[in-house]
Amino acid sequence: MNYSGKVVLVTGGSSGIGRAASLAFARAGAAVMIGDVDERAAETVALIQAAGGQAAWQRTDVSSKSQVEALVAATVARFGALNAALNNAGILPPPRPFTEVAEADFDRTIAVDLKGVFLCLQAEIRHMQAHGGGAIVNTASVGGVIANPNMAPYVAAKHGVVGLTKSAAIEYARAGIRVNALAPGLVRTEMTEAWFHTPGFMEAFYAGSPIGRAADPAEMSGMILHLCSDDATFTNGQVFVIDGGQTAI
Repeated sequence: MNYSGKVVLVTGGSSGIGRAASLAFARAGAAVMIGDVDERAAETVALIQAAGGQAAWQRTDVSSKSQVEALVAATVARFGALNAALNNAGILPPPRPFTEVAEADFDRTIAVDLKGVFLCLQAEIRHMQAHGGGAIVNTASVGGVIANPNMAPYVAAKHGVVGLTKSAAIEYARAGIRVNALAPGLVRTEMTEAWFHTPGFMEAFYAGSPIGRAADPAEMSGMILHLCSDDATFTNGQVFVIDGGQTAI
């Protein structure tokens, strides 16, 4: 896919799916702006620039409306446009049985994983409405279409992301703005790495996974780039589950 002349905003681009997607967009010719609280976003920018691409990053807490609005403004000021966005920033709460979830963990997960997507959508859509449209992908999870035990705040947030995706998609389709969601299964990233060393966790996962492995972050990039491209101009308001068959059982 050719993204030459396009500008893409990626939140959570310091690692994992966000970094992989940022690199993929840049390889396809896009200028990439990353919003993240993690300074490793600078490493992603350096990788893109070393390969001859254009990229920048701005420290952004997606749960802050003012910081999200500043990020969109900085994207346009730096690169002159905003054609597509991947709202990917997120956190994982500590796994706890439902009745033992701390209120603070619930609030923080909702603030980043759900409110953060809401604020990004608002700011991105406002710009795209005024400048001819665009395409947005929100990172949900299989936890947005099924439930995972001991992960109630995350499941609630990701189900909410699916709802926000559908709501924005039907409201702004005629403005030339498409909004879709990606629902990854287990992806091996810095955020999920602890799970791979938790006794019994991986054995249980592999037993219920037709493909028998976790995904590499780069395996999410193809769908993300497709959904933001001109090859997907009739694709809107949908949730694309990329889970190796986990939810097909």
